Amino acid sequence: MSTTKFPPMKNDLILRAARGEKVERPPCWIMRQAGRYLPEYHEVKAGRDFFETCRDAEIASEITIQPVVHFEGLIDAAIIFSDILVIPQAMGMDVQMIDKVGPRFTDPLRVPEDLKRLNVKTDVSKELAWAFKAITLTRKKLDGRVPLLGFCGAPWTLMCYMIEGGGSKIYRFVKEWLYKYPKESHILLQQITDVAVEFLALQVQAGAQMLQVFESWGGELGPNEFNEFSLPYLRQISSKLPLRLKELGIAEKIPLSIFAKGSWYALDDLCESGYDVVSLDWLYLPENAVKVSKGRVTLQGNIDPCTMYGSDEIITQKVEQMIKGFGGGKQHYIVNFGHGTHPFMNPEKIRHFLKECHRVGSA
Repeated sequence: MSTTKFPPMKNDLILRAARGEKVERPPCWIMRQAGRYLPEYHEVKAGRDFFETCRDAEIASEITIQPVVHFEGLIDAAIIFSDILVIPQAMGMDVQMIDKVGPRFTDPLRVPEDLKRLNVKTDVSKELAWAFKAITLTRKKLDGRVPLLGFCGAPWTLMCYMIEGGGSKIYRFVKEWLYKYPKESHILLQQITDVAVEFLALQVQAGAQMLQVFESWGGELGPNEFNEFSLPYLRQISSKLPLRLKELGIAEKIPLSIFAKGSWYALDDLCESGYDVVSLDWLYLPENAVKVSKGRVTLQGNIDPCTMYGSDEIITQKVEQMIKGFGGGKQHYIVNFGHGTHPFMNPEKIRHFLKECHRVGSA
């Protein structure tokens, strides 16, 4: 996988599940498992700027490993502490993370002429060197305890941020592009896709063992628009990535996940889009998702993260419902939330959730 020699794996459960093998229990990890809900995160971050924290390999590595240590024996993967917006940064855009507000682009793309400002020939290995350094260091420090996941934002989601300049409720500016400048929208999506493929490939070269693509704003597109502005670029990523890995001398098949939040209508297409794992939000009834997927992919998800605000009894009930819905979890299933943790969550509730997933999934 990488030219660096890494310690042997002690727990490869998630890699086996992602490949569709039968497993002894469903592997567990959680989106945004490394971060603000853990008290030790705040101690390590110590008032630093968010992106400054990501770019410090030692600190990013420590934060990545925190949940693996905190929930000893309960989490089956680490996901590198970073952000989906590093691709726009590598393309020359300035992004700030404002506390209690979220990401803000100082100069978003608002008209097609703004595309000239982007560095489309960016040297990803140089611009995001810090990310690869953090991955290699983390993989070594994990010492084979669990596999390390890398990730990137999907082209449509990154386009939303780059045009809106941050989060949005009405997506006014990016939707204007789709309907007023469809040609330029495709140009931008292609540029982002090319950078994303290179970024993912170099993460594997640095030591990432599985990858996830986050189409976090997929649900802002209707079915026809998803088929035009999201799916073709997601398919490009899954088809071009193995070719790029071969060029880098990596022949091993790297499991690839897609998480398209809110895109329930696209599940059948996503099962045929070249990804090994399709991650689901909580809008899916597990039984229905299993019927649609027909064992073509491994499904991942999908409990509502806010269940963690409930009582232990409710969490247990929802875990039983979820794992039963996904067929018991011994094949084609990975436990996860339907989206990320919240900063206000009690880690002990998450511990209870993980323990129950182990109990129910091992039955």
